[in-house]
Amino acid sequence: MEGLKGIMLQGTSSDVGKSLIATLFCRLLVQDGINTVPFKSQNMSNNSYVTTDGFEIGRAQGIQAEAAKVEASVWMNPILLKPQNDRASEVVLFGRRVDSLSGMSYRSDFYNTAKKAIETSLNTLEESFDAIVIEGAGSPVEMNLLDRELVNMMVAEMADVPVLLVSDIERGGVFASISGTLSLLREKDRSRVKGIIINKFRGDKALFDDGVKWIEEHTGLPVVGVLPKLSHHGIEQEDSLGVKALKAGRGDPSKALKIAVIDLPYISNFTDIEVLLDEEDVSLQWVRRPEELTAQPDLLIIPGTKSVIHSLKQLKQNGWQKAMKQLHEDGAWIMGICGGFQMMGTELIDPHGVDSGIVHLQEKGFNLIPSKTIFEEKKTVIRRTGVILPMEKQPVVSVSGYEIHLGKTIVEPSFSSRALIVYENGEKDGIWAPEHRVIGTYLHDIFREKEARNYLLNEIRVSKGLTRTMGEDPKEDVYDDLAEKLKPYLDWEKIREIMGLPV
Repeated sequence: MEGLKGIMLQGTSSDVGKSLIATLFCRLLVQDGINTVPFKSQNMSNNSYVTTDGFEIGRAQGIQAEAAKVEASVWMNPILLKPQNDRASEVVLFGRRVDSLSGMSYRSDFYNTAKKAIETSLNTLEESFDAIVIEGAGSPVEMNLLDRELVNMMVAEMADVPVLLVSDIERGGVFASISGTLSLLREKDRSRVKGIIINKFRGDKALFDDGVKWIEEHTGLPVVGVLPKLSHHGIEQEDSLGVKALKAGRGDPSKALKIAVIDLPYISNFTDIEVLLDEEDVSLQWVRRPEELTAQPDLLIIPGTKSVIHSLKQLKQNGWQKAMKQLHEDGAWIMGICGGFQMMGTELIDPHGVDSGIVHLQEKGFNLIPSKTIFEEKKTVIRRTGVILPMEKQPVVSVSGYEIHLGKTIVEPSFSSRALIVYENGEKDGIWAPEHRVIGTYLHDIFREKEARNYLLNEIRVSKGLTRTMGEDPKEDVYDDLAEKLKPYLDWEKIREIMGLPV
């Protein structure tokens, strides 16, 4: 990759902020006029992004492509692992589901295929771009995995790029984590590390000047950034650790519209919910069990999950069958998105075992809508644009998003409801039954656009005697806003020098 300048961001642990910083770097390089592409060899996440040509990659790389102002493609994330349980993951290769493998099977049987896919992707990207921003995963010194790793130093070597090490000061132990990581690296890998970024710093940066001095003296590496903690940067979270941060301290009883979200095992595409945090009158609470509810919700959301039947069974064990019925009788609206929509029905059937791993498995749903879901072997992965079917005297509202699912849901025609959405090609999706206070859809990102979010939430507000709102206006460009906020805390000239770019 002689012609492609690059940088790789590796972390002292997971959730240190690599994804956000990679997104930042993509936008900063584009602002410098450099044709830039993001890359992550292997992403483990149930949070997906659908490309315009109907392929599935990690959401983080899709967001980074937006920051780089390029169209997302499978070459930016050739391998996506979607955890189905504690032992197995669905393997998505070049945007298509190929198998479900255990960790051991993946390492022993899929390693060479994965390595070749990474090499092919890097070579393909080199043909079209001038700079690459590569995101690592976890830590580069997971000693039990080093012999067959596919996400950190092996990729840096394959792409022949320098590495910046990112550490999160908020969690404590930043000096030990940096020193320990560097000391455990093999010599050839240690020589690739050219700088350090401290992330999530709170308070007066001058208070950390002595810390910067210590790090530079003890490692021989420059600290090229001390980035502040940004609570509301507007960039979507990347993985399950990010979700946990979203769940803390959002159940504000003073807020008018109370929304509860069931925290499913193996939750997928949680960014469907994240945007609701921007609504000023919304109290958002994540709950695993009914007894965790702090108030009667106006809206209960069942989000998507990678393992629908497994999650459904666990929800029943946790008491949601009875609790959901009672909440509904007490006036709560219930909304299901993707897997949550499937659970709301009467029955779920898995003839091929593609969802559950058990052939011909059948499971009763929550019986909130008279529908049957049949899981199919072919996966639906598609972007969608359409309109929400309006109520009487309501305006037509446009909506867009994407579908990623295995099942097909059939609703009994006798149910007094209508489809929620009509797409451009005339296909219909979901359930829209205000008289029953139920909403269901396969469309992810349904709340992302202001008009669609306002329309749905305002129907609930009015039914609860609350005032309609106009909703929050999105920032003009969250990526430019991120760059403006964080660039002053980086030694950007030094980073460009490390990348081999003119300064």
